[in-house]
This record gives sequence, C-alpha cells and structure tokens, in this order.
Amino acid sequence: MEENYRAIIEAIGENPDREGLLRTPYRAARAMEFLTQGYEQDINEIINGAVFESSNDEMVIVKDIEMYSMCEHHLLPFIGKAHVAYLPSGKVIGLSKIPRIVDMFARRLQIQENLTQQIGECIAEVTHAVGVAVVIEAKHLCAMMRGVEKQNSSMITSVMLGRFREDPTTRKEFLDLIRQRGC
Repeated sequence: MEENYRAIIEAIGENPDREGLLRTPYRAARAMEFLTQGYEQDINEIINGAVFESSNDEMVIVKDIEMYSMCEHHLLPFIGKAHVAYLPSGKVIGLSKIPRIVDMFARRLQIQENLTQQIGECIAEVTHAVGVAVVIEAKHLCAMMRGVEKQNSSMITSVMLGRFREDPTTRKEFLDLIRQRGC
C-alpha cells in the first residue's frame, strides 16, 4: 500500500522525497488500514458473549454514537452519528457492544444507506429482538470538498425492522426519543 501511495503522490505532481512527504506513504497506509479495519473484525469477538437474559421488553436506545466511514465512491470520509434501538425478546446486549458494531461496519468502504442496513440486521441477528431501528445522520466530505460543494448539507438514513416497521406508534416513540436532548 505504501508503494501505491508513493505513486499517487508522484501522479499528482509532488515529490515524495521532499522532507514533508518522506514518511507520508507509510503514514497514509497505516491510516487506511485503521480506517478500514472493519473488514478484519469478527462479530463474535466483538460481542464476546455479552448477550444476557433479561425480562425487559421495553425499548433500548443508544443514541449519538459518533461514527465515521469512508465513501466507497471517492474514498473520502463521511462523519456523523448513529442512533440504534431494539426491542428485547428475552435477551439484551452489553451497552458497549452497540457502538462497537457501528464501528465494525463503518470502518469499511461504504455508502451510508448500506451501513444503516448492515447495523440494523446485525443487531437483529445478535439479539433476536422483535424490532430494531437505526438512524444515521452524516456529513459527506465528497459532497462538501468536491462535486456540489455544499458545506451545510447532511444525509439521514433509517432502517426499521420488525415492530419498528410494522407499528407506527413504536416508530414514533423511537424518533421522538432520539430528538430529545441528553442528560
């Protein structure tokens, strides 16, 4: 990967041997490895047995999960927050596992629409919940730095599974709760 970054630097007309760029191919390769580490992660290792029996059947929400991903079309970041809810069906998942699941899928070359779907389907599979909802709000540097160059636009995607899709009251409760300000 380092050699490819060196070639990119040369292709744009820069000198990869000048002082400021000497280690840039190395640093860029390490950064890309970090930003795409989701390909190497395994859901079973992330969950690590943290699914617990529970009689709770009320909505569980983790909101404002900071996330970033890389647009698969331009290799530029999109940055935002995810809100995830599920309706337990005898099992709950450890609190830290939901942001870890978000990160696992976000740290891949991705489009926001698919990212939202992947998170929802994974939470549903792991928890066997009767419903899962995911909303992601993000700003895309590919639309801010190039193309339409719109600095204040953002994209919102949602996935509603199970009862969140079937029951408008449940969906409304979720959407109302994620709009509320935190503690």
